[in-house]
Amino acid sequence: MSGAAEAFWLAEAGRGEIRPEKVREPGPGEVLVRTLHSGVSRGTETLVFTGRVPESQWPAMCAPFQEGDFPAPVKYGYLNVGVVEQGPQDLLGRTVFSLFPHQTRFVVPVSSVTVVPDDVPADRAVLAGTVETAVNALWDAAPLIGDRVAVVGAGMVGGSAAAILSRFPGVRIQLVDVDPARAALASRLGVPFARPDEALGDCDLVIHASASAAGLKRSLELLAYEGTVVELSWYGDKQVDIPLGEFFHSKRLTVRGSQVGGIRPDHRRSYAERLALSLDLLRDDRFEALISGRSPFGDLPAIMPRLADGSLPALCHVIDYN
Repeated sequence: MSGAAEAFWLAEAGRGEIRPEKVREPGPGEVLVRTLHSGVSRGTETLVFTGRVPESQWPAMCAPFQEGDFPAPVKYGYLNVGVVEQGPQDLLGRTVFSLFPHQTRFVVPVSSVTVVPDDVPADRAVLAGTVETAVNALWDAAPLIGDRVAVVGAGMVGGSAAAILSRFPGVRIQLVDVDPARAALASRLGVPFARPDEALGDCDLVIHASASAAGLKRSLELLAYEGTVVELSWYGDKQVDIPLGEFFHSKRLTVRGSQVGGIRPDHRRSYAERLALSLDLLRDDRFEALISGRSPFGDLPAIMPRLADGSLPALCHVIDYN
């Protein structure tokens, strides 16, 4: 055995616990990773934590290295940054990102880790999975130079999308949220902020990431003729009303779903290339704004309920490992 480890498990809906794990020796083509930081994605992970993954979506919602089954017990998570302790010589001591749950040490195939650039801090690198979601959404949205764009929902994904869009030449971009406190986030990301009733309309494109019916409705209202909403929100088991009456048909609007699990076939990019791009984008210090708090690994059972019920406000909550 390579040694013992500990992992965070969802024991039952709303209750998590730290459990011991056995870590085997890595074989050929594998690495042993010691975790430095993991990240809690407040959207998807809290839906899992509260048992709100619909049974029809259990197969689709499985994380790459998940153990157990929905609704529980299950070991879930996908934002992990660690250091390679055993494996190929060229990876020894390197900081790597992987889609592994919250666990102190683990063994995975070499192909499942991506080296973090030297100038990207290890704790910021946990955002790679979120930035990757935003990159994929923008590949789906295909914004053009000079487009008028709104991002509705200033969470992790919405903030990432807005930060990337701000690099596009000539784009009019607004980050829209019901919480006026998110104006500070928008300022740190370098993008204009607006509350929903103040947002500029006549948009060619709206990225929706608020996970609310009101946000989706407002996204449609902000569109110009033949505009498109790219829907990034995942609602779990919640039913959402979409206003398909009134102006939807007369303005020839489009609602397009985007999900990080698939890359549009005509884009000709691999998943590895997409992740490497996301880590490269994280060289930008502005992404630090998306890290809203941190806790030691041992506190996860107490932290997750607070993230799930909103008593601990968060974007990306970083978990630190000794």
